[in-house]
Amino acid sequence: MTERRYTDEEVAAIFRDAAEGQHSGALQRTDGDGLTLVEIQSIGRDVGLASDILMRAALALDLRPQASSEKFLSLPIGVERSITLNRTLTDAEWENLVGELRTTFRAKGRLVTIGGFREWTNGNLQALLEPTATGHRLRLRTMKGGARGAMVASFALLGAAAATWTAMILSGNLAPALPGIALLSISGLGLFASTAFRLPGWAQLRGRQMDAIATRVAQPPPEHLLDAGDTARD
Repeated sequence: MTERRYTDEEVAAIFRDAAEGQHSGALQRTDGDGLTLVEIQSIGRDVGLASDILMRAALALDLRPQASSEKFLSLPIGVERSITLNRTLTDAEWENLVGELRTTFRAKGRLVTIGGFREWTNGNLQALLEPTATGHRLRLRTMKGGARGAMVASFALLGAAAATWTAMILSGNLAPALPGIALLSISGLGLFASTAFRLPGWAQLRGRQMDAIATRVAQPPPEHLLDAGDTARD
């Protein structure tokens, strides 16, 4: 099998993740053909970076969470992250993940295990661990509770205001109904605006939280690093 080669951008990302940018300035540009993991580790030794840390960063580079969202009227009401791991999470890793979920989202949640499937849920917030041919897949997803209903209700209020306006105009008795029409209109617009205003910020926050958790889970434990290191040296 041809050994994986990393592009200039990927090499920089590996060193940045491994050393938080401390030594990335010491790198020289490659000839365009990229570098193998062994070559990256050789450079790392020259700048004082441990090979296992570089291997962890390199392996995690190929494991990026996939983002998706559910929208209503072009506004995000659901957020999801999915990442397919090339290994099986141990019981201890799952327990650590549940602890991280509880801390991040400040929720105790509920645990369910069905065969090879594991689930942590807290209302609309879910973490699903699913078996795959190569290990596990982690899905993190949530819905903004009540957002769709609130926006539908706002349209109902605006529709009621429009219907009342039309009926009063046809009856020639609009003036007495104006205060009620104004109240319905303001209520509908206010409900929609307050809901729509909060959704982008909520989606961005949940996305960042899920990205951080998925990226951390993608980091292989030390024993996997040793196995990968043996493979790279063969």
